[in-house]
Order: sequence, then structure tokens, then C-alpha cells
Amino acid sequence: MVDHGDLTREFGTMTAKAEIAGRLPVRRGFSEMEAAGYLSLSPSFFRQLVIANKMPRPRLIGTRRVFDIDELDTAFKAMPREGGETESEAADSMADWS
Repeated sequence: MVDHGDLTREFGTMTAKAEIAGRLPVRRGFSEMEAAGYLSLSPSFFRQLVIANKMPRPRLIGTRRVFDIDELDTAFKAMPREGGETESEAADSMADWS
């Protein structure tokens, strides 16, 4: 028998993974649909960005395709800004908002 330790004590019995994941403070990986939603994109547009190498390819865990949240954040920050600002120019203009 597997000892589930802290999870069993915290959740009482082992519950559905979606219920447990919903209670965790941070998620590490997303499905394609979740990754698209995280970036406020449609799944089809997100898929186009992955194909165009503008968003990271998923990692494979068995047969599951999982997108790394840190890689999504990095790719998102590398996307161009409206008005063509560079990252350092954007940082300077953001200082005006503080």
C-alpha cells in the first residue's frame, strides 16, 4: 500500500486530481487549453504561435503534452509591445506609473 502522507492527512482521503490541483497555490504545467487561457488567447491562436516558434513547445510526460509556466512567461515577455518599445524603454515608461 502506498503512503500518501501529508496529502491524506490534509485532504482526508485521496480525491480527484482536479480537486487537489484546485487547492494547490501554484501550478507548474498546463494543458494546451489551460496555457492558451493563461495567456488570454484562443487555443487555435496559441497553437499557431507554438507552430511558429513564438511560444514554447510542450514537454512530454508519458503521452501528455504539458506547457511549462516559466517558459510561457518568458515567451510572453518576449512578444513585441504595441508602439514598438524595447523592453528597457518599456521598463522606463512603467516607472512613470509607480
